[in-house]
Amino acid sequence: MAQHTPDDHLASAERAWRWVLDQVRRDDGPWIPWHVDGDATLRPPWDRDGMHSGVGGLAHALAEIRLLRTWSGEERDLAQGIADRVRRAVPGEQDCSFFDGLVSHLGVLTALGDPGGAATAVTRLLAVAGPAGWPMRPLEDERIGAGATSNDLTLGTAGVLLGALWGLRKGVPGSLDLADRAAGILLAEAEQEEVGLTWRMVPPRHVDGPSGEMPNLSHGVAGVATALALAGCELERPDLLAAAEAGAAHLVSLADQVTPGLTVPCTIRPRPREDDGPAFGWCHGSAGTSLLFLALQRAGTAEVAARPPLVWHRRCLYAVRHSGVPARVSPGFWDNDGRCCGTAGVGEVFLDAWQREGRAVDLGFAVRLADALLERAVHDGPHTYWRFVEHRAADPLLPPGVGWMQGAAGIAAHLFRVGRVLREGSGAATVARMDNWWAVGREPPPASVTRT
Repeated sequence: MAQHTPDDHLASAERAWRWVLDQVRRDDGPWIPWHVDGDATLRPPWDRDGMHSGVGGLAHALAEIRLLRTWSGEERDLAQGIADRVRRAVPGEQDCSFFDGLVSHLGVLTALGDPGGAATAVTRLLAVAGPAGWPMRPLEDERIGAGATSNDLTLGTAGVLLGALWGLRKGVPGSLDLADRAAGILLAEAEQEEVGLTWRMVPPRHVDGPSGEMPNLSHGVAGVATALALAGCELERPDLLAAAEAGAAHLVSLADQVTPGLTVPCTIRPRPREDDGPAFGWCHGSAGTSLLFLALQRAGTAEVAARPPLVWHRRCLYAVRHSGVPARVSPGFWDNDGRCCGTAGVGEVFLDAWQREGRAVDLGFAVRLADALLERAVHDGPHTYWRFVEHRAADPLLPPGVGWMQGAAGIAAHLFRVGRVLREGSGAATVARMDNWWAVGREPPPASVTRT
């Protein structure tokens, strides 16, 4: 792999961001397609306002760009358009998820400096809450009954709790009540295991038949325990921290204990399949799961399974570095370069680690990942984008994605950060978001919590 300079990373980032800007549609407020592929660009998708693949995610890219340079007039207009569009969507929004619903809107509006809009999102989350949680966006699974709720970080109650804590740190009214509500629901939904506690994505009472676990960050115990650990710390509630520690103990009990790294199966099913093995990305793998142990460290946990949290965190990072990432060593292995499931998301975790701890091995791996992104980029005139691979499809090369979690916007933001950090050093400023503020370690402590 060729060696690249910070200027190379920044130039590719600018070209990719230019491509994203050229995909923004202005009719009925700004929106972007999921990907650029024929009819997909003709009408807004169902998640048009969301953070994952909708226009809301561009707010997070704009926040990264603002650390590098002043916004252009086009970018200022886009930021205002996103804020206006998302603010208008909040009062009628039913989706409460971290990626696409009200929690996403809370993160987008705080990123754009709109505290009033963020307060409206918190008010709406309190209004639509039910006794056992928030309405879950229907999934394509006939076994899940109507009215089901979810515990997890990206679709359910743990995401609401994380959003509430972020709102609390930003001084958004109502956030403390929302955090208390979400935390109480998670405590009630905990399942006792032989070792510790767990939370399934969907509580078993809502599922027709036996249900498995997706134990990592996005949909399982790692994400729930992360939110509870942070809540225990921020709300000064030992009961929440104790539940988080029990969740971490269960997670570690599922891990491969033979290798020096820490990997947990992507899925644990009643009937295992070949693809249930470990993953290494942010959503279902060791990179994302490492964030749990940083949350426990922040909360003051001394040990999990007889080891300090930072030992488990380093074991997660070791597993990723020795997994083969970012090489595509076999069909289906590492065919994604996005923030959610691929290279950019892992790179963010390792850049955070280097800026916190100063270990050369973390920076070296982060740069290796960034260089792989440059090698895989598709250049088209003034534009750059990425095409992921689905090896099981007749045409395995997927159309280029546009948005934050699985597209060029998120990858461009990561490359902007890589180039800037390499220029400025480990003290470079970092964008704190709902999904990383306890990992970046560069945000001032929040104001004290006052209960009324």
